[in-house]
Amino acid sequence: MGRQVKAGMGSISIAALVCILFLCCSYQFNAAHGSESEMSTTRVVFQTNYGDIEFGFYPSVAPRTVDHIFKLVRLGCYNTNHFFRVDKGFVAQVADVVGGRTVPMNEEQRVEAEKTVKGEFSDVKHVRGILSMGRYSDPDSASSSFSMLLGDAPHLDGQYAVFGKVTKGDETLRKLEQLPTRREGIFVMPTERITILSSYYYDTEMESCEQERSLLKRRLAASVIEIERQRMKCFP
Repeated sequence: MGRQVKAGMGSISIAALVCILFLCCSYQFNAAHGSESEMSTTRVVFQTNYGDIEFGFYPSVAPRTVDHIFKLVRLGCYNTNHFFRVDKGFVAQVADVVGGRTVPMNEEQRVEAEKTVKGEFSDVKHVRGILSMGRYSDPDSASSSFSMLLGDAPHLDGQYAVFGKVTKGDETLRKLEQLPTRREGIFVMPTERITILSSYYYDTEMESCEQERSLLKRRLAASVIEIERQRMKCFP
């Protein structure tokens, strides 16, 4: 049995006090880090020759699309790909990886890249920062090309699958908007290549948990020492 500390309504062990402190700290952490809308904790970072762009996913809005795009990222399919379209105030569009990379794909990458995803249309609005799948006239023809919205585009609502949002890197998108462009038909294209040099992903929850766990351990250790100090003072 642990040592007992007298309280107003009986007695409580040091272990119980530590447990209470832990629950209080956990509650404060959860309240401060509530989930953001429908976004998952996974983040993907595209490292471009103009800066990094980070984005997250909406798995409850477009689960098939999210699974597909994330698998392409895990396989490294977007590495050496590029943004083939930058239309200021409208979209910055990533090229289809089958034809957009400078390095050939291996068999596993090619099999996944050639898959198409059934259209997952929702009521999520196309506003700046939103990620929206590219496709042909067939609503189920989306593969690996997608757009990062550079402004509000209500005419796209319900017509293209929204699957995520840019979480960091708006300053990079603004750099892209300032680049010289040329028009080819309906497309406004940069005159110089905007390369996705590499990509990686991480989990924000794991990073936050590690930081909070370290802080909590220090707080709990300090609390135990203070409880013992008070016990020795009041109940020698």
